[in-house]
Amino acid sequence: MQSNIILTAVAMLAFAANSLLAREALGTAAIGAAGYTAVRIISGAIVLYGLTRRGRGISRSLRPNLPGDWLAAAAHFVYAIAFSAAYLSLGAATGALILFSSVQASMLTFGFLKGDRPSGREAIGFAIAFAAFVYLILPGAGRPDPVGCLLMVASGIAWAVYTMRGRGSTDATGQTAGNFIRASVLCLPLAVFALGFEAGTAAGVVLALASGIVASGLGYAVWYTALRGLTTFQAALIQLSVPVIAALGAILFLNERLTLHFVLASAFVIGGIAFAILAKHKRQA
Repeated sequence: MQSNIILTAVAMLAFAANSLLAREALGTAAIGAAGYTAVRIISGAIVLYGLTRRGRGISRSLRPNLPGDWLAAAAHFVYAIAFSAAYLSLGAATGALILFSSVQASMLTFGFLKGDRPSGREAIGFAIAFAAFVYLILPGAGRPDPVGCLLMVASGIAWAVYTMRGRGSTDATGQTAGNFIRASVLCLPLAVFALGFEAGTAAGVVLALASGIVASGLGYAVWYTALRGLTTFQAALIQLSVPVIAALGAILFLNERLTLHFVLASAFVIGGIAFAILAKHKRQA
């Protein structure tokens, strides 16, 4: 259990880092959405390919038994490009609110249909955490751009699909590598478009590389590993910590101001998550 807590925490840190990297790269127009997505996915695929080949030799290119699957790869691609494109027209707060609301709704619906239903205490913990999440994000959320809103909803649904495809994985790194390699094929038109029509800076490319290699490639492999010890409800719930971690990272590294609003909201988000997780373990004991 302790090891899974650590893996889950590492995955949440990686997801928060992805938010900060995308915000810095796309928010400052250091790189375009297509270029950012292509570099992010292709660089992650290259590193994961090297790791899996060195470890188990899965990868003589796209051989038939390559781990992962095309549905997960397509979901990953849709999540990444829709996420990047949405942030061109949505603020960070609005984007986070729409993204994580979509993730929660999709995963909880899927879990409900599969019989993974929370107890009363778990539901209370989730309600506390989600209400605090909305309280944290809402002051910075303006009137959303309709197109950006739809893109972020699509991104959230796609991420939920990608997460659910990883449940029960026995080869997290190999499966993540296979998904990234397949998604890289889908990224080739984006790379061509970016080279021909988008402007980019060295800083933007570095940020995309950091997102692809560390926060996405390695982070997603850790997440697939952590999923083995989480129910669908827990996997959905724990992701509400990502905006809190990202906001804390912005305070520490982007010189944003620490406010009482952030402290209170964050305490209730983490408290609600802890209450629900502990309620689950108490029920199982």
